[in-house]
Amino acid sequence: MAEVITMPRLSDTMTEGKVAKWHKKVGDKVKEGDILAEIETDKAVQDFESEVEGTLLYVGVEEGGAAAVDSVLAIIGNEGEDISGLTGGAAAPAAGGSEEKKSEEESKTENSSTSVEQTSAEVPAGVEVITMPRLSDTMTEGKVAKWHKNVGDTVKEGDLLAEIETDKAVQDFESEFNGVLLKQGVEEGGAAPVDSVLAIIGPEGTDVSGVGAPKAAAAQSTEKPAEQKAEAPKQESNNQQPATGNNERVAISPLAKKMAQDKGVDIHSVQGSGENGRIVKKDIENYQPSQVKPAASAPAASAAAQVALSFIQGEDTETPNSQVRNIIAKRLSESKFTAPHYYLMVEINMDKAIVARNEINSLPDTKISFNDMIIKATAIALRKHPQVNSSWAGDKIIHRGNINIGVAVAIPDGLVVPVLKNTDQMNYTQISAAVKDMAARAKSKGLKANEMEGSTFSISNLGMFGIETFTSIINQPNSAILSVGAIIEKPIVKDGQIVVGNIMKLSLACDHRVVDGATGAQFLQTLKTYLESPLTLLL
Repeated sequence: MAEVITMPRLSDTMTEGKVAKWHKKVGDKVKEGDILAEIETDKAVQDFESEVEGTLLYVGVEEGGAAAVDSVLAIIGNEGEDISGLTGGAAAPAAGGSEEKKSEEESKTENSSTSVEQTSAEVPAGVEVITMPRLSDTMTEGKVAKWHKNVGDTVKEGDLLAEIETDKAVQDFESEFNGVLLKQGVEEGGAAPVDSVLAIIGPEGTDVSGVGAPKAAAAQSTEKPAEQKAEAPKQESNNQQPATGNNERVAISPLAKKMAQDKGVDIHSVQGSGENGRIVKKDIENYQPSQVKPAASAPAASAAAQVALSFIQGEDTETPNSQVRNIIAKRLSESKFTAPHYYLMVEINMDKAIVARNEINSLPDTKISFNDMIIKATAIALRKHPQVNSSWAGDKIIHRGNINIGVAVAIPDGLVVPVLKNTDQMNYTQISAAVKDMAARAKSKGLKANEMEGSTFSISNLGMFGIETFTSIINQPNSAILSVGAIIEKPIVKDGQIVVGNIMKLSLACDHRVVDGATGAQFLQTLKTYLESPLTLLL
């Protein structure tokens, strides 16, 4: 029986999707896990794989076309099956024929004309104008962190063109076309608005001097013409994927990636069975925890200080703000000035937690940190206090159905908050591996935008720097953030006697619109119980 495939909702803000490319045509055989199409959302272009097997009988959205979420994207069934009742009698659009080619060419022509609408020159035949992509829902401009192709280099579909720095992360940007890189619309280190000309690709020797003038000057050498860039000695092109370790780009379908996040599976340890080793749904379903490799050593969760500057007596210096630092400043200011913060503090006796950690770390191939224990205890405490796991939405409060904890990580450009999805369902080993992986990739700018979205609560830990207590600004749209201090040996009173104890101070910043004082205090008391009596986490 035929199955109707609808336009998927691939992000929390997506209302419609655009079919960037079909990987299957009407009449093609489709297997579970095959890539049906590439769907462009409001944040990125994602592969969409089939969950059913059969023959592609109907394409509901032409390549380059857009449709609302949950509308008919495709129909898969038995070859020759009558699907008129599912399509309202409409004939399936031809795929692979002259009409599709014509539609594709019209779409490309339309996109090209839109991209260069502010220039008077026509786009020569065979030339493609690449625009600055919108890689996140809040992105208004992008900065070219690094070019991987120089003017004159041959470019193939799938080659890495450049690294684009958005307001959230640095992301690889791949070419969708074959040809020669004829022009760079933005110099390395320069920024440009979304949809402005990023690059021009076409046949070698084509004159594109009048097409797509740069929209934004580079941060350095703003007076330098693009022609000088073309004549400059070419640097060796870096077409290879990042080498090894956790910075490696993993080929994985969006569905498999979501399942891996939900299950706390490290995708770097999964062997893919799809095309070219791509990880698909069944690989995650059949994954055995015994396959987990010990995580490489990485800095602790909230860890690195800002890049040290050289002090020069009597000389003032300047550091241009990165996109990340600009957006951090904007978001923190908005949070501080719009959400009425208040703070609660509590002392935790960590004696039993220290013993429990030592016992856990005595197990083979196991090493967890106090931060991992705090993350786990916080996630379980949020189950009992769902009001703290909520968000303010103007005329209503949204009580989140998942517990996704954001862990603050310091990077040279500022602060990012990678998110552990469904943290309450993860064990210590999974939390430890995920935090180390994300912290390492955050510092090398290897995190993807979707790995920093969807948090419902955040944790910031400065204990490794010896900070005993501090307060944090709430990471919107969360309603609370936990600040973790160092474990300090100090005198405490126990059973009427003064003894040495290991004390850690926690500070909880709350948005008073959502979390009342008593609610915040009860949450901290539950968290205190879990940390002072770690066995209660097993109940």
